[in-house]
Amino acid sequence: MSNKQKSLYILFIGFAVIVGIFIGQLLNFDQKTEISLRGNKKDKINNLLRYIKEEYVDTVQTDSIVDVVIEDILKNLDPHSVYIPKNEVEDAEEELEGSFTGIGVLFQQYKDTFTVIRPLENSPALKAGLKPMDRILMVDNDTVFGPDIDLNRLAKKIKGKPGTPVVLTVYRKSKDSIFKIKITRKAIPLVSVPAHFMLNDSLGYIKVSTFAANTYDEFHKAVKELKSKGMKTLILDLRDNTGGLLKQANLIADEFLSNGQLIFYTKDQKGHTNKVIATSRGDFENGKIYVLINENTASASEIVTGALQDNDKATVVGRRSYGKGLVQREITLNDGSKVRLTTARYYTPTGRSIQRPYKKGHKKEYEQDFKKRLYNGELYFKDSIPVVDSLKYTTPGGKTVYGGGGIIPDIFVPLQYNNYLKYHYITHYLSDFITGYIDKHLDTLQHYTPESFIADQKIAGDLYDSFKKKHFKNQLFRHNNSTLKNKEQLKRLMKALLGRDLFGTNVYYQIILEDDPMLQKIISIKDTIDVK
Repeated sequence: MSNKQKSLYILFIGFAVIVGIFIGQLLNFDQKTEISLRGNKKDKINNLLRYIKEEYVDTVQTDSIVDVVIEDILKNLDPHSVYIPKNEVEDAEEELEGSFTGIGVLFQQYKDTFTVIRPLENSPALKAGLKPMDRILMVDNDTVFGPDIDLNRLAKKIKGKPGTPVVLTVYRKSKDSIFKIKITRKAIPLVSVPAHFMLNDSLGYIKVSTFAANTYDEFHKAVKELKSKGMKTLILDLRDNTGGLLKQANLIADEFLSNGQLIFYTKDQKGHTNKVIATSRGDFENGKIYVLINENTASASEIVTGALQDNDKATVVGRRSYGKGLVQREITLNDGSKVRLTTARYYTPTGRSIQRPYKKGHKKEYEQDFKKRLYNGELYFKDSIPVVDSLKYTTPGGKTVYGGGGIIPDIFVPLQYNNYLKYHYITHYLSDFITGYIDKHLDTLQHYTPESFIADQKIAGDLYDSFKKKHFKNQLFRHNNSTLKNKEQLKRLMKALLGRDLFGTNVYYQIILEDDPMLQKIISIKDTIDVK
């Protein structure tokens, strides 16, 4: 073999080896594949997702992977930056928008059927003739009763676009008849000021449960009504109000503050500040104010509370608030999902940061704050509230306030253990009983007015006796009925729940607050505190 032939033979063998290696790589499914990370690092995720979609052994919905990735990224930022999937956006926005499209009816699951508790005032349901205790059997052509009924499924079927019809198949016990009702959907307002009334000739009470698009209008209407009835002092109840739209909080704070007073300011990562100042508008700038807060008062509620406390406008009563002082900006993504991203921090007029400390990536630990406060005694003893001397501030009137997370009240009122147990464990348990009681006594109950119902001293005892006959052996009932005080609280709760179902939340709060420790504290010291 000549030298030239040898050279060609070696070249052929080398080429064959290279081809063999290449083919071997294609056939070896366990071979590791390297994805190039060159170029922009932000392309990492896109490259990986594309490779999963094209090469992964099973079919994968990469959209769901993207959701997980986004959620994981936000979890490692702060506790309040959140991702809202597309299918949850509508529900998340309804609360803030202050309305939803439906028929306007309150219903309760009773046994195996959804039962109408009360059509709302001026609602399509009321105008169409739906009545309390009507049973909803079908929505259009879909059956919605039975052992596996689903509240969310029912709600979604009843909701729809404004002006569209929905047909309900209803059973009415009083007539022992089944019939159809056609109802045209419309926008139904969500109430964010569920109660306002006078406690005495000069002391008014307003409950604000959230800050939605219609909150200020509801609040302003309530203030005007109570002022016309002689209100000189207002109790503003922000307990369990977790916040909402900042603009609505600004408008409400402005009702009490004078022109030019600082409501709050924000500061972003670059140090840019944005101040929000009160205007000359305000219907209650000269009245006395008490603000009720607790461990669930958060965000926009804390802004209102801090503004009034720092400007020496209100006396704050209750327990240290939640401590959410981060500003979120809502960003809509291309698929309709949304991200609420923290972009700044809130500060009260004296310079206090509302936000309590947190560790990035430790959201679960952050969410266990209530248990921490419960175990360290803060909810029961004022001395257990953590304060930091370096975060001490002074209001223009000379009052000392503290930063470091949440608003510390001027007057501390401890958590009542019985009340906590009552509201969080028994209320849901009683709902079914109350619905059954209405069903049995509907003819008698329809003769009440809100005023006569509140004044009736006998009905609470009747409710209690009826409940006792059925549930005396129930351990939950016996545990929470161990003392005379517990018994009276249980009777009041039953009456309040019945009043809510018959007449609405205004009646509920008038009854349930009769023994409220914070209100009783204010009433006992009202004449001795000078609120500037």
